[in-house]
Amino acid sequence: MGYFPTRWTLKTSGEVAPDERLPWPQTLIMGIQHVVAMFGSTALAPILMGFDPNTAIFFSGIGTLIFFALTGGRLPSYLGSSFAFIAVVIGATAYAGGGPNPNIPVALGGIMAAGLAYTLIGIIVQVAGTGWVERLMPPAVTGAIVAAIGLNLAPVAVKGISGSAFDTAIGLFTVAAVALISVWGRGMARRLPILLGAVSGYFLYFVCTNLLGLGAPIDFSGVGAAAWLGLPHFEAPVFSGPAMVLIAPIAIILVAENLGHVKALSAMTGRDFDPLIGRAFIADGIATMVSAGGGGTGVTTYAENMGVMAVTRIYSTLVFVAAALFAVLLGFSPKFGALIMTLPGAVIGGVAIVVFGLIAATGGRIWVLNRTDFSQPRNLVTAAVALIAGAGDLTLKFGGFALGGIGTATFGAIIVYHMLRGRPEAPEAVTPADAPVDPHRGS
Repeated sequence: MGYFPTRWTLKTSGEVAPDERLPWPQTLIMGIQHVVAMFGSTALAPILMGFDPNTAIFFSGIGTLIFFALTGGRLPSYLGSSFAFIAVVIGATAYAGGGPNPNIPVALGGIMAAGLAYTLIGIIVQVAGTGWVERLMPPAVTGAIVAAIGLNLAPVAVKGISGSAFDTAIGLFTVAAVALISVWGRGMARRLPILLGAVSGYFLYFVCTNLLGLGAPIDFSGVGAAAWLGLPHFEAPVFSGPAMVLIAPIAIILVAENLGHVKALSAMTGRDFDPLIGRAFIADGIATMVSAGGGGTGVTTYAENMGVMAVTRIYSTLVFVAAALFAVLLGFSPKFGALIMTLPGAVIGGVAIVVFGLIAATGGRIWVLNRTDFSQPRNLVTAAVALIAGAGDLTLKFGGFALGGIGTATFGAIIVYHMLRGRPEAPEAVTPADAPVDPHRGS
């Protein structure tokens, strides 16, 4: 076989494999659907960190094209903003929330360090295989790390809806809207509870403030003043040692996440994608560095888009080229970015409660899917240490460097698990950690 498929065979009905394609108009429509699926999380993550969401969406498209090229057009995936970076970026930049983050360049340097570490891990995996990764981070460890991320972010979400009684009401309404749509929505609506829940909260806030005068109205002056076409807001990174030490360990979390996604894609398509895992890590790492080099967030393969594939059974990689190009086009519209920035803080906080809660719950789901045995003290203590270190934001300081709660939970889980190695035990089965049953997480 060549590096890329020699051709994508035309398929007009039934399941569409990665090396097949729909007619071009349908390919474009499916690409737009994937942009809609990723939009809620890819826009929310940069807002929570004080990044420009339009720039993040632009680089999500660029990152997806990089992923397509480096995996030879054989692995269907979309790369969006990673939630794993939120807590460490907030810690590294001392971001207080609300509006642009004045210390974004420092965060970008740390994200580039994480991308470099991720790329190096990918090179090792490409040479040595994935067995060592699965032994280093079995389900007991990965589940604890993912759950700790969600718990570490909990104060950020709660703070977002605690400004006033009105903010709390709007936030809780948004939570309820997301929950109801995820359970009772039909068709595509059920796949987009985050986006539609945010729109519902936005509409209620607009009615209550702009029409009824119950609170600070939404200011649309920035939308009116913004141009329809223009360059994204680019930023250059600044390399700070403490920020790089704090943020770089997130590469380990991205490895665990991406590994689970590739395994899930293999199960969905019936194809063995294991030979592409190393290239997938390298591609994701390089895409993260490119994004951070221009002012975007760290990126990761998205479970939301895997959920769309599970529903449609359309796995054509050309659909993701169409999605990426559409995202890049949106990135060139300052007016679109200005509209995103009008999203009220109470609505963002309500969505964050659900999203961060889902991240924490996904840790438990990893344990359940892999039948992690908590009658073994080794697994129980590993989870206990990671959860409390993450939830309490345990920070370890080494001279001028500080390792925040996410990093402490990550390294703590790995160290404790292997430190407690006693007599040989049967290895835990490794199954897809992020199977696309619940596509509402973008971490």
